[in-house]
Order: sequence, then C-alpha cells, then structure tokens
Amino acid sequence: MEGSSSAVVPLWAHSRNVSGVRHTLEDHLRGSAVLARRFGSVFGAGELAEYLALVHDTGKGSCAWQHGLDAAERHKRGVGVPHKEAGAWLAASHAGVPFGAVVQGHHGGLPSRQAVKDLVQAVESGTHRDQRLIEEAIARTAGLVPEILPPGRVPLPAWVATLAGPDGALARDLLVRMLFGCVVDADFLDTGAHFADTPVQVRADADMARLAAVFEERRRKALSRRRPSKIDGVRERVYEEVVGAATSAPGMYVLPAPTGAGKTFSSAGFALHHAAAHGHRRVVVAVPYTSITQQNARTYREMLDPEDPDLPRNVLEHHSSVDLDSPSTAWARTAAENWDAPFVVTTTVQLFESLFSNRPAAMRKVHRLAGAVVVLDEVQALPDRLLVPILSGLRGLVEHFGATVVLASATQPDFWHLAQLDGLPRRQLVHEPAGLFEELRRVAYHWRTGADVTWESMADEIGRRSGNRTLTVVNTTKDAALLHRLLKKRVGEDTVLHLSTRMTAEHRAATIERVRALLENDEAVHVVSTQLIEAGVDLDFPRVFRAWAPAESLQQAAGRCNREGHQDEGTVVVFRIHDAGQPRDSVYTAALEATAAHTGPGLADPDDLDDLDALNRYYPLRYTLQGSGPTAMGAHVDTLRTQLDFPAVHDAFRMIDDTHHQPVVVIRDEADRPAVEADIAAFTSPYPCGPEPLRRLQPHTARLPRHEATAALTAGLAEPVIGNLLLWNGAYHPQRGLDPEQPEDTTAFVI
Repeated sequence: MEGSSSAVVPLWAHSRNVSGVRHTLEDHLRGSAVLARRFGSVFGAGELAEYLALVHDTGKGSCAWQHGLDAAERHKRGVGVPHKEAGAWLAASHAGVPFGAVVQGHHGGLPSRQAVKDLVQAVESGTHRDQRLIEEAIARTAGLVPEILPPGRVPLPAWVATLAGPDGALARDLLVRMLFGCVVDADFLDTGAHFADTPVQVRADADMARLAAVFEERRRKALSRRRPSKIDGVRERVYEEVVGAATSAPGMYVLPAPTGAGKTFSSAGFALHHAAAHGHRRVVVAVPYTSITQQNARTYREMLDPEDPDLPRNVLEHHSSVDLDSPSTAWARTAAENWDAPFVVTTTVQLFESLFSNRPAAMRKVHRLAGAVVVLDEVQALPDRLLVPILSGLRGLVEHFGATVVLASATQPDFWHLAQLDGLPRRQLVHEPAGLFEELRRVAYHWRTGADVTWESMADEIGRRSGNRTLTVVNTTKDAALLHRLLKKRVGEDTVLHLSTRMTAEHRAATIERVRALLENDEAVHVVSTQLIEAGVDLDFPRVFRAWAPAESLQQAAGRCNREGHQDEGTVVVFRIHDAGQPRDSVYTAALEATAAHTGPGLADPDDLDDLDALNRYYPLRYTLQGSGPTAMGAHVDTLRTQLDFPAVHDAFRMIDDTHHQPVVVIRDEADRPAVEADIAAFTSPYPCGPEPLRRLQPHTARLPRHEATAALTAGLAEPVIGNLLLWNGAYHPQRGLDPEQPEDTTAFVI
C-alpha cells in the first residue's frame, strides 16, 4: 500500500471527558495495547494481542475522522466516518486474515473470515470505497505510533504451529475469540478511564492461597452451626478426597457424587486449592438455573467475601436477575462486564452464549476463562442439541488456554463416548463413585405404571395417603396446574404450593423460600412443580413423586428426598399417566427411549434407580439415538466455527430455545407499576437504553407457550413491548401465575 507521509499533528481518539480534556489517539492506542498484552499473555498471545489493540483505532487518524470528531462535539452526534478498516487491513496483513476480524469487529461484532478477505482484497487492489481514508489514516497514525507498521509478521502463540485439520480450525476459532475479548476489554477500559478521568481500573491477580485459607476457616464455622446429619461424615470424607486432588495436573475433571454429598463445598474447595497450586487467576462456577446461581452465590459470599464492607468483594454473581444498579453493588456492575473478580458465579447460558457470541459487550469477558478453573455444576442439564460445540469449546480451553474444567453432577453424563472428548484424559475427583452412591442411598423407589394410574388416583395417593410433606414433579406447566387444583380439593388451600415458569421469577423465588421455611419448621406442605426444582434447589422432603421422565430427571427429583438422611429411608414414587404431557422434541424423545431401555421394573432393580452401570449405558444410547447428521447435537455450529463464520455461529448457538415460548412481563404488585412501566417506556424511547431495563424486568417475567401468547394478544390480555416480549394485562393467579385453565376470554385464550 502506498500513502504519503505527513507532519506530526495532534490526533484525537475521543471527545472531551468530564474534565474537558480530549483523548489523544496515541495515548489510546498505547494504553489499550498495554492492557491487551497483559490479558493475552495468560495464553501465550501477549504480543499478538498488543499489536491488534495497537492498530484497532488506526482509522481515526484520517483528516475526515478528525473533522468528524470536531462536528460531533459541536452537534452532540456520532462521528459518522468509518475507522475500522485501516486497522483491520494492518492486522490481516501482519498477523493473518483471521485476526483482521478482531479489529474489524471491535464495535459491531466479529465478522466472517470471508468479509475480512473481501476487505483485504479490495484494499490491496486499490478498489476499496474508502481507499483514500485508509491510506491517509495509516500514514498519519504511523507518524505517531510507528509500531503499527512492523518490519515482519507479528508472532503467533507457539502452539498455533501445531494446529491441523478440523481440530486445529476449532482451536483457531477459539484463539480469535479470546483475542477479541482482550482487545475489546482493553478498548472499553481505556476509553472508560478517559471519560471518567480516572486511572484504568484492572484488579490485581488475587492471592488464591489466601482465599483458599479463608474458605477453609469459614467452612468449618458454617458446618459447626448446621443441624447434624447422619451423612456429615460421608460429606467430610468426600470433601477431603476431592480437595486432596487439587495438586494434580490441570485438565478436565469429573465429580460424580450423589445429591447431598456436598458438591457445592467440595467443588469450590478443589477449585480454590487447585488455583493456588497452579497459578490459576480465578474460579468461574456456572450452573444451569438462576435459582441455583443465587443460592450458591449466597453461600460463596459467606465463605469468601471480606467482612469489611469497604474492602473489594471477591465473589461476583453475574446473571440477568442481579440488581446491579444499587450503590452497594456499583463494583459488581463494573466487574460483571468483564468478570474482573477472583470468584465468579454465573449461569451456563451466560458462559457459553458469551463464548460463542460475536458481540463485543458479551465477549469482552471471555479472555477471563484463560487460566481459570471452570466448574460446571449440574452438567446433566447441558442441552444435547449443543453438546458438540460446548464440549469442543471446553476441550479447547483446557488444551490451549490453561484452563481446568470440573464437570459435576449426581447424574454424570458419559461425555467421553463422544468424539469431542476422545483422547482427553478423564480425571476423577471421586475414585469409587459406585461405593459412594451405595453408601449415600437414602431412598427406595416405587413404580406406578399400570393402566389404572390417573391424575385423580395420584392426587388421592399424594394428598391422602402420603403424609403431610410431599414434592411432586411433572413435565409440563399444564400438568402442574391440573394436579395443583386436584390436590387443593383434597388437602386444602394453604398447604398446597405450585412452581412453574408461568409464575414470575420473583414469585418462584418467594415460593421456594416459603417451602424451605415450612420444611425447616416441620409444617405441612405439598409442592407441585415442573422440573425447574430438580437441579440444585436445596430442599428435603420425606416423600417425592416424579412423573415418567428421562433417567437423570428421575434421579435429580429423588435428590430432593431424604436429602439430609434424617429418615432411615425416604420414598420416591415414579408414576406414568397415559395422557400426561411431555416436551415435544427429538432430544427428549431419544432420552425417554434410552430411559425405557435401561430403567424401570425388570430392567434396573426397581428399588435401585441409582444404578450407575445403568446410567453409564443410558447416556451412550441416548446420544446414539439422536443420529449423526450434520446438525446432530450442534455439529453444524462447529462446522461454522471451522469456517470462522462468527455471525453465523452467534445465530446458531442458542442455549435457551424460545421457539415455543414467549416472555411475559407481569405487574403483580401495584407498587411496582411505576418502575416497570418506566422500564417498558425506555424501549420505545428514541435514545439507547442499554440492557438495564430488560435486566430489571426479569424478576417480573413469566413464560407462556407461544400459541397461548398469540391467543392472549388477540383477546386483549397482553400487548407487545419489544421483540417477543409482552406486557400482561389479564388476571394472574396468586399461586399458579398465568393459569391456562382460568382465562377471562375462553373463546380466544385457549390451551
């Protein structure tokens, strides 16, 4: 490329800050480069990350952009002059086409490899529509920052030279994502510091050994305050075995332990001690449901946060329900953007949708996974339809980015039967899980599968012949509402509670707390719930009923029975009703077929659903039954990743499938109406509102099947807000929420 040199003149990157001072382009490029090098050094790509940050805003050096900044300040508008192409061309030319995407996408999102190739071809042929701007910007910026024109290729991490074939392409995809996180985070941090006129805020690496010691001390105190349980000795032995493995080499670990064995403490203890032993910089705990996130985060804050409120917090809870707007959580709001904390508690949705996104705001945190201990709790809840990219992504973090991954579950899937983990060492944290399951067996299973089993017969058994504290888990919200009504007729209004996604998030949380209080006080309570209660919700019933479901769901429901071992034996009743609802998708059908092949009377011991051998046969069959086509278990996502088609991956990877459901905002309490309506109004404002209104609305949000939502709109019971979000104007049942059986207009709002 040719371009005339020019005299060194002041070049600006950003407009005036709170002190009335502009940000020079040189300071911004060099400041961002220092940060990016620090972030990239964790995975051996410090020099490459530094160069990409150094060139990311090169395009701002053109006269047109500088004049545009003057006009933008005068008229309070955007600059309106493109500036990404110059740096993208430099990055592609000196580091490689894939890395040009990092610069090209640092505002709008990672583009496809083909889009970067088209840019490079146009610039090198002199036909780009902004050719003059690109050449001028490079020449003017190089006068101040000559390092943007290195004499040769920018070195890549040494391990890149070993990459080959599809696995190598996937590793390259992950490298681009990590570098993108480094550059975007560095850009955000340096820019934010300018506008606030403060030093750049990056937390120093935590002393993980000290955190581990604090955890141990507080854990001992917490255990001393607990009500004694018959299984306390087993839990302590499990903890010692798991934490004792912390000095073992980094890699992929599994923690198969029955419900009640203390996985929350054991996995955290391992993670902290392992981090201390191997220099890991943080622990990231991801769980499938917000309710578990909140529960675990409370526990970890008690174990790790300083008692002095003026000292920095150690535990960051990051998911859509957290209020990050109050003054006491100002640190959390900042840290949540890039996970700048030593101990992060989040959801698997947040984790993986960030990792496979192409958007800057979501991806600026992903570089924090390098050199981290990542604990995935309740891994049986990972969606089969995306297991291929999830597992290959985890393997890439372990093999190339210095991470250790812990897969924890009471119903541990055998992922090593899948190609994505083939050949990767499987490291056990509990070496004799079968013996542990035998020792912690606390329930007996009973089966109700005959033709005479009906909703009415089960309501009779649950309400009249099963004591005064029961949990019943069913598969659909319709079934939950039906059984709840039947039980109320048999038991009474006050002692029958309901849980489903037809209730708002805050309503569900309040109900779970009420259930917990009733159980702790040995008061009567019958709970009817969908499967949202199965994984990680710490409740203990003497008797549990579970509608026929995949094997892991049956076992997870059983984990809510005699959890603390206070009885000699709890009772779990598995029942099958011919007209009961089931999710309608191929993955669930395959799981049911595999369950029927290995579980139930005449297959596994009827009194022994916790048969690990049966479970180990179940998962491979379940995966096989899903086929091996181009989209099976998300294989198409990895195909797109090998092509470095970042926008297509973003569109294809969706942890939450909202195809059949729609979110609905409900104002349950009139005191909340002004705030909720203000947040809704923000979506129709001509000014950008950011993610905060949607986050604040999350506690007020329930879900409806899409056909019901459409009928509700027609009946005037709901109105559109934005996208697929609705505002509910109809009735809300005080226990069942958006009850399908009690609509105002039965001619329109039907099930």
